[in-house]
Amino acid sequence: MNRIPQHIAIIMDGNGRWATERGKERSYGHQAGVDAVRRITSECTRLGVKFLTLYTFSTENWNRPADEVAALMGLVLTSLEDEIFMKNNVRFRVVGDRSRIPEMVNKKLAETEAHTADNSAMTMVVALSYSSRLELTRVAQQIAQEVKDGKLDVNDINEDTVDKRLWTNFMPDPELLIRTGGELRISNYLLWQIAYSELYFCDTYWPDFSEEDLHKAIASYQNRQRRFGKTEAQVEAEEKK
Repeated sequence: MNRIPQHIAIIMDGNGRWATERGKERSYGHQAGVDAVRRITSECTRLGVKFLTLYTFSTENWNRPADEVAALMGLVLTSLEDEIFMKNNVRFRVVGDRSRIPEMVNKKLAETEAHTADNSAMTMVVALSYSSRLELTRVAQQIAQEVKDGKLDVNDINEDTVDKRLWTNFMPDPELLIRTGGELRISNYLLWQIAYSELYFCDTYWPDFSEEDLHKAIASYQNRQRRFGKTEAQVEAEEKK
């Protein structure tokens, strides 16, 4: 318990396949995925996690069948209930390209962000209409414009310059990234932010991902030595100080 990651990011994969294997529509799997979000949010809060970032909908997902996109947007509306946030003292925030999100959904997102702004136990961040490449492209455009306008000197550009302009600039980078569903890729998610995150992949579909599965992922993280480019001996010497 004294080495719980302060920021966990999750790629919640497998909802559609979970439903298909049960002879159901893919939207049924997404609904079951919401129940998993409730479970994991509550458990992360109990464990002392400070930021939980959930990959909910990528910019590439706009290319899915229209009925599935509509169902997902409707699910966002119905799942933003106060209970999950207020009961657990959880703040809600959104990162992504909100210009493509339907107005009614955007309004509900903003209302939930405002209503939970004073909650302090944990921040749940939903990556919605999110693309890491788009995020970094926009940062590059912003920096280029500031240099052009004389507001920023090109010689002053560093990693911090990028960090401050990311959609995620209000939180630390994830220590642990979990992907469910058996796929072994990052899928355009937090590419800058996970430079030194520990990665954990499991075959469990997201609707079945339990508190025990979360504990296994955290235990795997705790059994690793985070070296950030240093040697094992250097890290061990620092830990003894």
